Amino acid sequence: MRLRVPGRSNDAAAVDREGPASSREAAGQRRAEVTSAPAPPEGRGPKIQRAARSLAIASAQFLLVSAAVVALFWVLGRLWSILLPIVLGLLIATVLWPATRFLRKHRWPAALAASTVLLAAVTAFVGIIVALAPSVADQVTELSDAATSALQDVQEWLQGPPFNFGEDQIGSAVDSVINSIQDNAQNIAGYALTGVSVVGNSLLNLVLALVLVFFFLKDGPRFVPWLSAQTGPRAARHVAALSYKSWDTLSEFIRQQALVGFIDAFFIGLGLWILGVPLVIPLAVLTFFGGFVPIIGAFVAGAFAVLVALVSNGFTTALIVLGIVLLVQQIEGNVLQPIIQGRGFNLHAGVVILAVTAGSSLAGIIGAFLSVPIAALIAVIYRYVRDELDERSPEVADDGTVARITGDDEGAAIVHDRVAAPSDPGYEGPAH
Repeated sequence: MRLRVPGRSNDAAAVDREGPASSREAAGQRRAEVTSAPAPPEGRGPKIQRAARSLAIASAQFLLVSAAVVALFWVLGRLWSILLPIVLGLLIATVLWPATRFLRKHRWPAALAASTVLLAAVTAFVGIIVALAPSVADQVTELSDAATSALQDVQEWLQGPPFNFGEDQIGSAVDSVINSIQDNAQNIAGYALTGVSVVGNSLLNLVLALVLVFFFLKDGPRFVPWLSAQTGPRAARHVAALSYKSWDTLSEFIRQQALVGFIDAFFIGLGLWILGVPLVIPLAVLTFFGGFVPIIGAFVAGAFAVLVALVSNGFTTALIVLGIVLLVQQIEGNVLQPIIQGRGFNLHAGVVILAVTAGSSLAGIIGAFLSVPIAALIAVIYRYVRDELDERSPEVADDGTVARITGDDEGAAIVHDRVAAPSDPGYEGPAH
């Protein structure tokens, strides 16, 4: 009589009875169930825990940064009515500062130099508008007559083959459009009132921006020392360096776009004048100001020129104008922009388009105008932080100096200590 050992199963006892052959067969069956994946080492669990901990920390940091960015944009949106005149004032001040600096170097008082340059700029701008107004009014009348004649030509074209529309069909289509406009008269009136309100707010912001321009021109050199004095000694040099780089970026943007806009306006206006297209000077001025909204502005100004040529001179002239606009813009984008920009701030065309699209969707025409300078400033700050992390000394200016704040309880000043040779061989002296 065989007794069963406690703790052993009947299958194990059967294997003992069947002998070694059965044991080898069962082992083979167990080996067939083994996976080809390697067995987990002893340190895999702690590594997974550390990876999960790092992922959780990175996710929390990302969420915190995203929340901070959303909060920042919300605050900027709430303060946009205050920030807009400041930004516009800074951009206008970059244009007028060279003339103001010239007068101040010739011993003009700061207030007198700033007011003189500002009044001269406003007078010149108003004078251009007053000079253009009579010719625009006369040619707009001619253009409206040409548009009426063009509509009649379109009606005759629709009545002929291959469309063969009757006068009753065209008249009913026109009546439906008129009825639709009449049905939406209340909405149109609301849009008109909104437009008037927008124009009023724009004029108010412009006046406030001009007032700020005066103070920027008068007290501009004091702003960087004051801003740097609000920080610690170690951070002051970075604040001063970033302030100077931001100002140089804005100035460079205005100069570049003004030159590019002038070249576009000159050659496109010359082509329109040769072809006998009306409103040459207004279209040239529109092209010039469109140059301050890169890519999109030139496209819109060119579209207006083609439309005026189509209405006034016909389809063939419009095609020629389209060719001139495309040729000038291709030369500008592929030849002039790389030469003019040089080593300045270079933003990819895709970044520019996205910035203009985002700015126009958020703040309309003003947003489209300000989008590229703001994108350029963000790029300057990013590159400065990146170079600082890489220990490339971004605070060293092109003239080989580093801004340092000095002073006492009575006031502070920025001095420039030379720490390296000027990086630009043509450099002639401190720019600030």
